Amino acid sequence: MSDNESYELLGFDNVLLPVGDLDEAVGFYERAGFTVGFRLDEAGIALLKVGSETPGVLLRREEELGHRPPPWGSPRVWLEVRDARGTAAALASAGIASLDAPSSAATGWTVEVADPWGNVIGFTDYSKRPELGRAGQA
Repeated sequence: MSDNESYELLGFDNVLLPVGDLDEAVGFYERAGFTVGFRLDEAGIALLKVGSETPGVLLRREEELGHRPPPWGSPRVWLEVRDARGTAAALASAGIASLDAPSSAATGWTVEVADPWGNVIGFTDYSKRPELGRAGQA
C-alpha cells in the first residue's frame, strides 16, 4: 500500500450533530422525515438514516447545550431530495419552519431548516441538472 492509499478519502462515515436533549432531537428529526437507525440512550446517541447508505446523521447529547445554539458556528449538512420545494411544504406541514423560502441554485432548488440547537440541515434537489444527482443516476 502506498502512502497515498493509506489516507485516501473513501466516503462519509457519519456526520455528528450536538444536541441538548436526545428525545426532543429525535422527535424533531423524525418530523423532518428521518428514520432512526439505532439509538443508545446510555451513550447519549442516536443514528438517523439517510437514504440506503450505511453512514448517517449521528445525534450526540451534549448536556451543556440545553436549548441554546452552541458557542461555535452552526454546522450545515445538505442532503439530496427529489423535490426541495415539495420537501419545504412537507416540513411546514410537520411544523418545521424553513430558514428562508426555497431558493434556486445552479443545480436545482434548496431549502434549509435548523433544529433547536442551531444545527442547519439543507435539502437540495438536482431538478436543473438531474444527471448530477442520485435520482438522475438511478
